[in-house]
Amino acid sequence: MVERRRWIGYAWAVAAVAAATLAGWLMHPRFDLVNIAMVYLLAVVVVALRFSRGPAVVASVLCVLAFDFLFVPPRGTLTVDDAQYLLTFAIMLAVALVISRLVDSVRDRAAAQAALEIEAETERIRSALLASISHDLRTPLAVMAGASSSLAESGERLSPAERKALAESVFGQAREMSEHVAKVLQMTRLETGAIRLDRDWAALNEIVGSVLERLAARMAGHRVIVDLAEDLPLLKVDATLIEQALGNLLDNAARHTPPETVVRVRAQRRQEEVVVTVEDYGGGLSDADLERVFAKFHRGSVEAAETGMGLGLAICRAIVRLHGGRTWAERIPGGGTAFRFTLPVEESPAVPPEAAPD
Repeated sequence: MVERRRWIGYAWAVAAVAAATLAGWLMHPRFDLVNIAMVYLLAVVVVALRFSRGPAVVASVLCVLAFDFLFVPPRGTLTVDDAQYLLTFAIMLAVALVISRLVDSVRDRAAAQAALEIEAETERIRSALLASISHDLRTPLAVMAGASSSLAESGERLSPAERKALAESVFGQAREMSEHVAKVLQMTRLETGAIRLDRDWAALNEIVGSVLERLAARMAGHRVIVDLAEDLPLLKVDATLIEQALGNLLDNAARHTPPETVVRVRAQRRQEEVVVTVEDYGGGLSDADLERVFAKFHRGSVEAAETGMGLGLAICRAIVRLHGGRTWAERIPGGGTAFRFTLPVEESPAVPPEAAPD
């Protein structure tokens, strides 16, 4: 890549000299030579600003040769009768060296600043991850420790119902911890490109049905309404990942809305994409949270008291982005929030004709 850019720089140097020569040729009958020299100097400056020192020096040398040969008396030779033009040539070369040096310095500082920003962002994410793990794993660990301690110390004196409740508590908290760790690992795989899409044709209503069946226990306390358009096309997607993206939106609604509230799943076609929406009525988000809610480890103001690592929506966005779609959130009438994502529509495969009888 660097080698290719270098050759592009030399090509630009030649092109800039040719353009300056053409401009100088058009100016020659009506302008002094000093003005033509300024045109060549402009060409040197342009190349020096865009590329490294090598192309800038080549541009300055070619400008000197072209200006000397075509415009400086005696024309048609490389000799110079007036010594002042030697100073002009030296200035062109000096300008090329100075500007290219300044540009290289600015580029180096920009690269260093970018590296510092990346390092700072990495450290921020690391700190957020550690804080999130500490916050979200402390509670289930404490519950598991308390329940298992009660079983170990007083298990014989507890009734079967009490022992069952404690065991179920340990199991539920262990599953919660497992989900947290799985989300961290998947977010890492999505960001590093370790996940490859296994696309195939799938019906969106089947994906929605599968997700609702899997989350039936978690959504049991809410009124789930499914509203899917009848003209939805087949989508060429990784159905497992899309199920997870939709499941994360529904899980988010279940966690952060009061019981018995409505959660509506919608889907409709808009031109060359399908828009999938999960609407909830948990009080809505602030203007700032409408975008930041999809960031890693972010919890909106409505979510502050809830559990969760703030990765579910970030994973949803990463999955949808892999499919060429987009995600966003917006407020809806009634104090709710609509979380939407799109999936591109591709031409469905043609149904093969029936084989003709022999």
